[in-house]
Amino acid sequence: MVENRARKVMCIVAHPDDEALGVGGTLIRHVHAGDQVECIILSEGEDAKADLNKRDPERRNKATMWAHRAGCVVRAFYDFPDQRFDTIPMVDIVAAIQPEIDSFCPDIIYTHHPWDLNHDHRITCQAVLVAIRPMRFEGSLPNVYAFETPSSTDQAPNVDPFIFQPNHYVVLDDVMEDKMDALEVYANELGEAPHPRSRESIRALATKRGAECGAFSAEAFVLVRSIWS
Repeated sequence: MVENRARKVMCIVAHPDDEALGVGGTLIRHVHAGDQVECIILSEGEDAKADLNKRDPERRNKATMWAHRAGCVVRAFYDFPDQRFDTIPMVDIVAAIQPEIDSFCPDIIYTHHPWDLNHDHRITCQAVLVAIRPMRFEGSLPNVYAFETPSSTDQAPNVDPFIFQPNHYVVLDDVMEDKMDALEVYANELGEAPHPRSRESIRALATKRGAECGAFSAEAFVLVRSIWS
């Protein structure tokens, strides 16, 4: 990875709001640092809601609104079936995201934890890893970090291989309020305390991760792959 220049950062998620909940503060911090940040969203995230009254026809637009508040852009938005990624051949998902990665040439990719309870999250991570397999690249590969998603990562069993064991932290002390402000775009996706997606729980998680790395607030990640070529 080339030093002393603006980095190119790509966030690849299954549904709108995953980017805001799991890695929103980090993306905002990248923007503040002058990095170029682009997001890929694979599903509208509404089809699996059994209660039609709870479906949000504006969720796709809200992803664009969140990106605008955060200072980044939605590079691509796909229509893979919500909570049914397992019905789609992996090759089709890889074929969607691989050209975007090749065109953008990111230095860093953020995506879901490979053992989230949400199946769409797991498949998204697998597709990313297939798309950036080292044999496809002649030059340097992006660093890949997996983030935790409230109400998915934390709901998995606390046993291997599901355990989220972070080894990389991004301090949010200067951008935590920016994260919370931008998150209000997805207000109807938030829950009431003690739900993991409640505002109180999101702040509590940031405080916990901050305490783990000597800060007031942070987001935590698993470094999945890092290659210095």
